[in-house]
Amino acid sequence: MALHDVGKIAIPDRILLKPGRLDPEEYEIMKTHTTRGKEIIGELGDIKSSLYLKHCEEICYGHHERWDGKGYPRQLAGQDIPIAARLASLADVYDALVCARVYKAAMPNTEAVKIIVEGRGTQFDPIIADALVQIQDEFKKISEQYS
Repeated sequence: MALHDVGKIAIPDRILLKPGRLDPEEYEIMKTHTTRGKEIIGELGDIKSSLYLKHCEEICYGHHERWDGKGYPRQLAGQDIPIAARLASLADVYDALVCARVYKAAMPNTEAVKIIVEGRGTQFDPIIADALVQIQDEFKKISEQYS
């Protein structure tokens, strides 16, 4: 799923690698990685003739949308968010929680699942959040394998 953040190549390292919280101006710059990702995918080929590229574009552009419409870049809500982006959003947050970052330590699987469940129906599609609960052991195995 690394392609979902391809737009981050357009974000300055001073923001990407900042060890603390981003200030409001830096956050606005960081948010542009979704639109830059969409543009980059569009340069790879015709998304109208490639289902793969279409899904890549949906994921790049929509993985920070929220079920309640408070996400970005388009403030889409519910099923207006492409399913590929809804799936990628949950996987991206899970990965961010269970993996160490320059600004935080890794979190245990149980805590990550708890946070996602708390976001059920606001940040995340409730059906996808429920599915995570059912297969959380698989998520844990995969995260342990690749971390």
